[in-house]
Amino acid sequence: MESSSSALSRLSNLHRHLHPPQSNSKIQEGLLKLSPEVAEALSSGHPVVALESTIISHGMPYPKNLKTAKEVEAIVRENGAVPATVAILDGVPCIGLSTGELERLATLGTKAQKTARRDIAHVVANRGNGATTVSATMFFASMVGIHVFVTGGIGGVHRHGEQTMDISSDLTELGRTPVAVISAGVKSILDIPRTLEYLETQGVCVAAYKTNEFPAFFTERSGCKVHCRVDTPDDCARLIDANLKLKLGSGILIAVPIPKEHSASGGLIESAIQIALREARDKNITGNAETPFLLAKVNELTGGASLASNIALVKNNALVGAKIAVALAQLKEHSNRGDAE
Repeated sequence: MESSSSALSRLSNLHRHLHPPQSNSKIQEGLLKLSPEVAEALSSGHPVVALESTIISHGMPYPKNLKTAKEVEAIVRENGAVPATVAILDGVPCIGLSTGELERLATLGTKAQKTARRDIAHVVANRGNGATTVSATMFFASMVGIHVFVTGGIGGVHRHGEQTMDISSDLTELGRTPVAVISAGVKSILDIPRTLEYLETQGVCVAAYKTNEFPAFFTERSGCKVHCRVDTPDDCARLIDANLKLKLGSGILIAVPIPKEHSASGGLIESAIQIALREARDKNITGNAETPFLLAKVNELTGGASLASNIALVKNNALVGAKIAVALAQLKEHSNRGDAE
C-alpha cells in the first residue's frame, strides 16, 4: 500500500503539471513576503497550515512562547503539512517565519502591536511590528491561498456585549473570508451563546469535531449544540472543499474539544473568570486589552492551570488542523486528476 508521504509527493508532481506556479503581483510588489518553504508548498500543492502570532507575543512570556511556537510548528510538520506563522515585521506582512524571525517576535513580546484587520494598514504604513490576531491571519492566509488556519480559540461577543457592542472582528472576518479556522471553540471568558448567534447571522458554518456540542475552550462542553458535526479529517476536507467550490465567500469554524486529560475543572475556571471580569470592569480595561488581561488573570487565579490547558489545546488543534490540510490537499489533487482525465 502506498505511504501517505509518497502519495503526497506523487500528487504534488501532478499538481505542478496541471497548475504551474503563477506569479503573485502582491508578492512581486513587495507587499508580502512568503518564506521559501511556504512558497514552495503553495506552488506544488502541498498542504499548508496558517498560524497566528498573537499567542506568541501576548499569550505567554518569553521563552515559553518561543518554545511553544516551535513545538506547534513541529507538530504541523510531523503530520504532513507546512506551518505558516503569520506576522508583520518592519512593516512587511510575513507568511511563514524563519527561526530567527520567530525568536525576534517572541522576544519583542507585547512590544509588537496586537494586529487585527483594522490595524494592518497602520502597522504596515509605519513599518511597525505586528502580531496577527485571528482576523488578520485569516486575511493574509486567504490572500495567498491558504485554506486551513489553526489557533487556540477565537474571539467573540464579550459578556454584556449587548450593552457595550464589544464584538471581536474575528466573527466578521469569518463571515467574509473563506478560510477554515480550527480552534477549541470560543474563549470561555466570552458570551458563547451570543457568539454563536452572531456567527449564524454572518452565515458562518460552525462544525464540532467528534461531538454534537460546541466546546468552551478550557472545557469540552459549553451547553450549546451545533448543527454540523464532523468526525474525521476527510469530513472536514469535504466541507471546506464544498465551501470553496460554491464560492460562499465565508469561512468555516471547526471547533475541536480540548483533550479530556487537559480539560480544566469547569467550576474552577468559571469562578476565576467571574473574578477577572469584575477586576477588568473596576480597572476600566476594555477593547483589545481585555482578553489578554482576562486570560492572564485567570491563569494567575488557577495557579497556571489555565495556561497549561491553553498550550495543550493549541497543540491538539495543530495536530487536527495538519491532518485536515493533508486531507484537503489530497482531495483537491484527486479532483484535479479526475478533471484532467
